[in-house]
Amino acid sequence: MRSGVAGALCYSDFLSTAIPGKHFLSNLIERRTLLFQLVRRDFKQRFVGSAAGWLWGLIHPLVLLLSWTFVFKICLRVPIPPGESTDNYTMFLFCGFLPWMLFQETVQRSSTSLLEHSNLITKTVFPAEIVPVSIFLSSLLSHLMALGLVIAAAIVWLGYVSPMFVFLPVYMALIGLFAVGVGWIVSSLQVYIRDTAQIVVVVLTLWFWMTPIFITIDQVPPQFQFLMRVNPLAYMVRAYRDRLLSYRFPSIDELTVMGVYAVAAFVIGGLFFRHLKRGFADVL
Repeated sequence: MRSGVAGALCYSDFLSTAIPGKHFLSNLIERRTLLFQLVRRDFKQRFVGSAAGWLWGLIHPLVLLLSWTFVFKICLRVPIPPGESTDNYTMFLFCGFLPWMLFQETVQRSSTSLLEHSNLITKTVFPAEIVPVSIFLSSLLSHLMALGLVIAAAIVWLGYVSPMFVFLPVYMALIGLFAVGVGWIVSSLQVYIRDTAQIVVVVLTLWFWMTPIFITIDQVPPQFQFLMRVNPLAYMVRAYRDRLLSYRFPSIDELTVMGVYAVAAFVIGGLFFRHLKRGFADVL
């Protein structure tokens, strides 16, 4: 009887180590109330004391959109290649900017998040790994508002919105896995190397221009197209445009590539964070 119980316990331990992220997911479920409070607090603090409140989450991307449309469409007259989902450059731009905005905000704000919560991490038994997750969920709220604005604009401006937008939650989840994984890496590095946040800003700026938001991959010179093909955000940008503006079903190959990138970043970021987490209390 004892050997049977011991065998069951060993098998349970094996499953907990064989399934990556099982402990994290169970911990996330157990601490869901804390996670909800962090998301609520973060969303409120971003707009506390401002007259427009959460509307600033829409005003900023709209101003950027109008500026880019003026520069690239009116001044430089950048054409949309034939075969794209729409010939409306503003909608083409806005749909492509949505996934990048969610990714950038999550990673950039995650880079300093542990320092901002140092009082909790050093004085209490606090699961520091949920801080970047709460930032992603808070950013997701702004993302959903911007997405609603895009859908409304498509209906008014183009006269339609593709029913394929119902698949967008799948892509949001993939962006979340990828962004949280990268967020774990940069946030844990920031604890030890305080220049990390500045490096993140520089890298994201370069990454932004290497992502086909203003153009398509076909418009990039052939010798540089590999930069787009190895960029996971390039797949996200194209997927958002297709789901919002075309009637194409999601591509299995495309989902597979994005899934590999997302899961790999999530697992590697989680292992990296867990390794560096042991010294947080001493450094913070």
